[in-house]
Amino acid sequence: MAREYLKKATLTSASDAGETQAIVKDILDAIETGREDTARAYAAKFDRYDGNVLLTREEIDAATARVPERLKDDIRFAHDNVRRFAAAQLATVSDFETEVLPGLIAGQKAIPVDAAGCYVPGGRYSHVASAVMTVTTAKVAGCRTITACSPPRPGIGIAPAIVYAADLCGAHHILAMGGVQGVAAMTFGLFGLPPANILVGPGNQFVAEAKRILFGRVGIDMFAGPTDSLILADRTADPEIVAADLVGQAEHGYNSPVWLITDDRALAGRVMELVPALIDDLPQTNADNARKAWRDYAEVIVCADREEMAEASDSYAPEHLTVQAEDLDWWLGRLACYGSLFLGEETTVAFGDKASGTNHVLPTSGAARYTGGLSVHKYMKIVTWQRATRDGAKPVAEATARISRLEGMEGHARTADIRLAKYFPGENFDLTAHE
Repeated sequence: MAREYLKKATLTSASDAGETQAIVKDILDAIETGREDTARAYAAKFDRYDGNVLLTREEIDAATARVPERLKDDIRFAHDNVRRFAAAQLATVSDFETEVLPGLIAGQKAIPVDAAGCYVPGGRYSHVASAVMTVTTAKVAGCRTITACSPPRPGIGIAPAIVYAADLCGAHHILAMGGVQGVAAMTFGLFGLPPANILVGPGNQFVAEAKRILFGRVGIDMFAGPTDSLILADRTADPEIVAADLVGQAEHGYNSPVWLITDDRALAGRVMELVPALIDDLPQTNADNARKAWRDYAEVIVCADREEMAEASDSYAPEHLTVQAEDLDWWLGRLACYGSLFLGEETTVAFGDKASGTNHVLPTSGAARYTGGLSVHKYMKIVTWQRATRDGAKPVAEATARISRLEGMEGHARTADIRLAKYFPGENFDLTAHE
């Protein structure tokens, strides 16, 4: 049976791409030329903030003192989980060497990037968890300089909980500057900061576009679009929990897609009945976001069986993928395209977003077809090296000379020739190009 859409999206994430590129490029160009003064001017315009930009130790301590102890405990709990998981990831990366041929040794070395810039959203929501996710992984990876950047609030500065989280997790610098100007400050090394080698962390469309434009000059975690979530559910799923999970993700923003794929029509119908009331029960701003996301971007799809469900899920390649179905091991083995996978009713996307340990900076807009999310590996360069004895170099030099001449690269060939002539004088080698 073909997929049956009980609810079909009228818009996609590309529908609201906007004309941001020219705006962002102009701001980046202006700040690169005007440096700190221009960055401050944009901060005054967009953040309505003219306070201290690079937080002092005294300001960090003062912000920390304003954070309730219970909240500190929760942030420490989340940090410990993320740190432990990141450390386990780091243990999977190892330096090695191998003897490719007798006398020819090649190896791999993992080197953390020197300076990381971590963007922490602080506009509509104070994303404490984003500070935990980005700064902690950079610290575990071994980055020597970590800057956390977050939008300040007029007359207040960065939310104290974000300051506390960034400091706890290992940020060496905390920058009170948001949007494109914050990204530019980290990239261009303003305010005495070292220029960032990599930019990570979620943000609005202007932050995402700034990272896209700067990619190549610096590394980035990924190209980001609106957050998205998909639930795979069968007849054993609880429709109230499925509906709550869909609504919980739709509140991210008016253009945040949520999808339900099931092989049980009755479940689908019940979830669709429950969602509107759950949205109405949210605080007004959250409800407005969720209502628009459900109306314009959500989809409910009925499939014939679990294989068709899995195939449909892989075609969406969601950022967050939840399975509320029987035989979880089958789904774990079968599913291939997702940013992060949540198996069973006992876990949910919000756990991963906030405190369970896996990272919440994940690929959106189908990018999970080719990449995973933020991890210690994103902060590391996997480089290679080699060395050889003269005997070990001999067959490689012969093959290199012939292949180079076949390609018309005579200079390359001669770097092999000269070594053969020096190491093995008097020997005759056939170094002509292959016919």
